[in-house]
Amino acid sequence: MKNTDKAKLYWRKNIKYVLILLSIWFLVSYGAGILFKDALNEIKLGGFKLGFWFAQQGSMYIFVILIFVYVRLMNKLDKTYGYDN
Repeated sequence: MKNTDKAKLYWRKNIKYVLILLSIWFLVSYGAGILFKDALNEIKLGGFKLGFWFAQQGSMYIFVILIFVYVRLMNKLDKTYGYDN
């Protein structure tokens, strides 16, 4: 496999990961905090409605988790394609 082909495959997978993680980010921030808040508010978490919790702080926890997931995925991808030097 040529280096250019390898680089194209690497970036295609990278973009796939980014799009998936951005979709999760969108669903959590916009979906849980705004669109689905009424349904989520039926559930209580620590005395607060779950929709409110996601809008105020839950989405921030998810964002931090997504950062760590991205780092792990990229480290794995780097090793797969030999860019881990």
